[in-house]
Amino acid sequence: MTDLVVACADGVARVTLDRPPLNILTPALIDAVGSVFRDLARDAAGLRAVVLAGSGRAFSAGVDVQAMRDLDVPRARALIGRLHAAIAAVRECPVPVVARLHGHALGGALELSLGADLRLAAASCRLGMPEIEVGIPSVIEAALLPGLVGWGRTAELLLLGRSVEAPEAERWGLVNRAVPDDALDGEVDRWVGRLAALPPGALRQQKALLGHWRRIDLDSAIALSMDAFARAYASDEPRRAMQAFLDRGRTDHSERATDP
Repeated sequence: MTDLVVACADGVARVTLDRPPLNILTPALIDAVGSVFRDLARDAAGLRAVVLAGSGRAFSAGVDVQAMRDLDVPRARALIGRLHAAIAAVRECPVPVVARLHGHALGGALELSLGADLRLAAASCRLGMPEIEVGIPSVIEAALLPGLVGWGRTAELLLLGRSVEAPEAERWGLVNRAVPDDALDGEVDRWVGRLAALPPGALRQQKALLGHWRRIDLDSAIALSMDAFARAYASDEPRRAMQAFLDRGRTDHSERATDP
């Protein structure tokens, strides 16, 4: 697919923005991201995790300013609707999505990463929402920022158009981990390996619950969680996973007992 590379192996799909040097999000690339994630959701039987990344110098420097410059109101509404639909497809993927961030993750590209469940960033990566500098507000998934970094830091990002480097973004809670640039791929693989090794049904249930919890009140979230707990036993996955846990415990205990 033009400007987007998709590779699947061992239950992990890797979706890579491939529009060098900065993976600027054109309308066509935005639509392609949404289409790929909707396809992954429809054919997700053996899928355990998805990695969303960018090739070249950056994850992405954001939406194509040239494509936005001459919009009128109806076309602006259509473009932002297309971006929201693409990010929603990422967010609604039934398995965890890990965003691999390097170089820059700015504007609509940072919002795209907010659709992922987990964000791992190279220490040199800069993240920000600079839309105010080109005369437009930061919108759609930028609304997730207060829940991640608080209202004050959200205001700093959106009103000042400030960008932050990954270590500060980690302290804020904007990314899960900031790691040395040369360790980024290894860290992504470690997290994805952990996800792929977990019981898949429980992982999908947990991801779905996280999505619901963002949108509903506490009492409703608790009731929904209790129902999900009970429904987990509709399959034998809990029994098998718990038996494996108990077997490992017995093995560990036996090894400790025989250790001279």
